[in-house]
Amino acid sequence: QVQLVESGGGLVQAGGSLRLSCAASGRTFSSYAMGWFRQAPGKEREFVAAISWSGGDTNYADSVKGRFTISRDNAKNTVYLQMNSLNPEDTAVYYCAARRGAGTYLYGYDYWGQGTQVTVSS
Repeated sequence: QVQLVESGGGLVQAGGSLRLSCAASGRTFSSYAMGWFRQAPGKEREFVAAISWSGGDTNYADSVKGRFTISRDNAKNTVYLQMNSLNPEDTAVYYCAARRGAGTYLYGYDYWGQGTQVTVSS
């Protein structure tokens, strides 16, 4: 079992930056691939970024590539999402997720956090 708690959301102006954190419980965090997803009002949840258990491989949605960076610190059981050059279209609830596996994944996550709101004003 893995429990995930996101933090770091908030209100930011367009062009600004935020860093989201996701703290995981359990002693086997390093064996889980991690992902970030988001859901805007009236839209389906979408993939944002993923990172392998080792941190050596990452994958991004085209909409955030070059602006967002996913990273992890296995010693702290934490995964991060650095978001730069934010625009109003990035407004959403952001969720982190975990699943077993050695790669980066867009699907098949078993554990989810409660989400953190990111609002970007124009």
